[in-house]
Amino acid sequence: MPRFVVPSGAKRSRGKLLETLLGFVNVFKPAGPTSAQTLARVRRVYGVYAGDRSIAAGHLGTLDPQAAGVLPVAIGKATRLIALLTDQRKAYAGLLVLGRSTTTQDALGDTIATGDVPNDWERRLRDAIPAFLGRIEQTPPMHSAVHHEGRRLYELAREGKQVERRARGVMIYSITLLGVEPSVARLRVTCSEGTYVRALFADLGEAIGTPAHLGGLLREASGPFVLAEAFTLEEIAANPSRALLPPEYVIPFPTIVLDLRNVVDFRAGRVVPLPQGAPAKHVFVRDESRMLVGVGETHGALLAPRKVFS
Repeated sequence: MPRFVVPSGAKRSRGKLLETLLGFVNVFKPAGPTSAQTLARVRRVYGVYAGDRSIAAGHLGTLDPQAAGVLPVAIGKATRLIALLTDQRKAYAGLLVLGRSTTTQDALGDTIATGDVPNDWERRLRDAIPAFLGRIEQTPPMHSAVHHEGRRLYELAREGKQVERRARGVMIYSITLLGVEPSVARLRVTCSEGTYVRALFADLGEAIGTPAHLGGLLREASGPFVLAEAFTLEEIAANPSRALLPPEYVIPFPTIVLDLRNVVDFRAGRVVPLPQGAPAKHVFVRDESRMLVGVGETHGALLAPRKVFS
């Protein structure tokens, strides 16, 4: 796997190091802290490393506090590239716990209802799964980060308030039964961004005929970021440059190199000639020192700036 490594021992100015710190980090978020808390720790690491506590950082898709797994983070000006990520498919492994539903649809919530688990629940689950594949409608849970009139739904839920939520379409690509234990099923789900696995598991329980909740959740993949390649917070703190991935690893645009004159024009927002034939509609643009200059859009033999990094 390519790594964007700052050579140890090299003397680099603060400005040069800040230019280098542009990329993505595949973070393993443990169960417990929120995604925002995990992001703050990663930002602090790279802020100290670069000598700039105000360095930009943003995560790609919130994980619930009790969930663990892949939490991609953009560092520096890579936050401006998030919109270019087209692969937003997610993969999760979770526990479907039967016989109890909760206020939060997971193990942390208060009990709403309990019920007997049918003896043939495994057969019922296998029969129910096909109806949940493809495009389905989901109503965001009250305990979620969705905004309602300027406030998060979970803030309203903590105040005991219920508000009307609009259902939205999500895509469920696959649901695989990995194994069963008494009143518990281990499932793997691949789905589109915006899917609430908690809501999906509660609906599966309803289809079986018993209350249910999500007992535990592990995000195994988020787009091109996979669990086997994720770094713990401790590993990132020990070697920040090793954990930083170049944009080309995450966004499958080819790279072209411009000479100094065309780099100056490109950074000024002017259209420049392509040094070779157009390899794709969009390309990463680097200068002769291989510093990332921006993202260009090809038009025949010309290259137009789409995003420019000064």
